[in-house]
Amino acid sequence: MESSGLLGHDYTEIYSRVPYRLQFAYGVGHVLNDVCASMWFTYLLVFFHLVLQFSNWQAGFVLLVGQIADGLATPFVGYQSDQTENSWLCRYGRRKTWHLIGTICVIFSFPFIFAPCPSCESSSKSSLLFYYCMFVVIFQFGWAAVQISHLSLIPEITPNEHDRTKLTAIRYGFTVLSNVMVYVITWFALHIEDSSNASKIGPDDSWKFQQVVWSGLGIGVVASVIFHIGVKETNSGNDVRSGQQRVSVGNLLCSVEVYQVAVVYMSTRLFVNLSQIFIPLYLHETLDMAASALALIPLVMFVGSFLTSFVIEGLNRGLGRRMSYLLGCLLGVIACVWIQFRAGHDFITYEIYAVAVLFGVGGSIILVTSLGITADLIGDKTGSGAFVYGIMSFCDKFANGIAVIIIQDLHSTTDKNYYRDVITYSCGGAALLGALAVISLMNRIRGRSARRVRLNPRRLQY
Repeated sequence: MESSGLLGHDYTEIYSRVPYRLQFAYGVGHVLNDVCASMWFTYLLVFFHLVLQFSNWQAGFVLLVGQIADGLATPFVGYQSDQTENSWLCRYGRRKTWHLIGTICVIFSFPFIFAPCPSCESSSKSSLLFYYCMFVVIFQFGWAAVQISHLSLIPEITPNEHDRTKLTAIRYGFTVLSNVMVYVITWFALHIEDSSNASKIGPDDSWKFQQVVWSGLGIGVVASVIFHIGVKETNSGNDVRSGQQRVSVGNLLCSVEVYQVAVVYMSTRLFVNLSQIFIPLYLHETLDMAASALALIPLVMFVGSFLTSFVIEGLNRGLGRRMSYLLGCLLGVIACVWIQFRAGHDFITYEIYAVAVLFGVGGSIILVTSLGITADLIGDKTGSGAFVYGIMSFCDKFANGIAVIIIQDLHSTTDKNYYRDVITYSCGGAALLGALAVISLMNRIRGRSARRVRLNPRRLQY
């Protein structure tokens, strides 16, 4: 069954299979971003609130600034990455050039975010906010450039829907491995390095976070070098159709399906990111678990995600996009409900690990599937791929940033169960919204396909 793309026209696929070496080189191209994103979403609020002693609102504000900067950067990078007039970009490859620019920005800004400001002991919190936000903006621009350029290579590498899903699954597999690596290093830093005082995180632990950052950056840089050596960007990848086709920005913005897919992608990212952000705070504040649990439980989540990544392609083939996505949403909602109604010794000792696995498996399924839906939206219009991913990321980043600042602003120090309720209603609500959006999207596609069935009966299975 061939995909025509939600914006494209039907075509006959003639393509070569993606070599394993290229699959590997492509897969590691986002590892640097993944390492930084793991630290950003899981430990930014922890570091700024517990280590730097910022208030809940101030810590949330730093994250909001980053999300806004990222959200604004993604459409810009996407639009510029799609341009063919920039000859200085085409010499090395439009996508790879933006990837390289982003990599440099990330390397030279991210270490300053998880480190105390030098010689700033007497500075006000407002001055410190400006200092950190300056590096956050640079980092998020670089992160956006790497993300969009890397994603937009998928439709160019192969025109085949199942190979695109496979590349997305491989990409996500390395994302999970990167997160697992970060959590293992963090667990070692928080537990082994200071086992005599491993109960809580405090201002004296800043050097431990720096250890994690520098270890992750080293691995990420090596992975980026492998990507730039192993992936050769061409004008049309393995696609032997008539080169890279494009859709005008005006037509994209007037397409209802673009906004439906954007809601699916935004809801997916809300579920994945909010769970990643607030589960460590839930463990610390609601369950009062030891500092090492802030690395161990997320580690279990991503082990579940990693194992799931091996079967997602088969799941999408067998069940289709819609049923695969709904299955992931169901698992995520079960995890949210479990957290709401269970507590006590047995929950902390045993059940929390099962909940972590459900979050990991559910998040893995809906994230990879939502990226597959986005690739289907692009279809054969690969010349507009980066801008489409930019639109998706724009919605995702703004929604996450606004959600986090609202959640942090409403936080009350007297409500010990606050983060439990945040996970239940915010993550559970995001999963339900995504499920409704994907049902709406696929019903629209089925209706359109039914009108064309006499002309072309071959349609993508959803």
